[in-house]
Amino acid sequence: MGQFKFYIDGASKGNPGPSGIGVVICRDGSTIKNIASFIGNTTNNVAEYTALIYALQEGLILNAENIEINTDSQLLYRQVKKIYKIKNANILGLYNQALHLMSAFKEVSIKHIPRGENRGADKLANKAVKESVLDKQGR
Repeated sequence: MGQFKFYIDGASKGNPGPSGIGVVICRDGSTIKNIASFIGNTTNNVAEYTALIYALQEGLILNAENIEINTDSQLLYRQVKKIYKIKNANILGLYNQALHLMSAFKEVSIKHIPRGENRGADKLANKAVKESVLDKQGR
């Protein structure tokens, strides 16, 4: 099946404001898919969780059994690892959705990585926001 690694990031301009997600999917060390998607006006934390959910859904589409999620969001990482409690109702719903999706895999590991190691997903998330803002301005 190969080893799948997902690099995820969310971006919000204004927090809340126009937001996007970026997901880089790698298999056996090679990038196989990039996702950049505008998700509307929301907070950075909602964007981070939405990126996680996109990654998990893509993992299911790819029939992956074992996946590694890489995020530069310390908050998301610590909440998923149950180090931090979730107090925000919007985040709790997304968190529960992510846990539900994770249950479909044999193994899911999540790693907190430095921002510099997550440039691909960061660029995709920011690209999604930028393109949406340009669309609204009529390019």
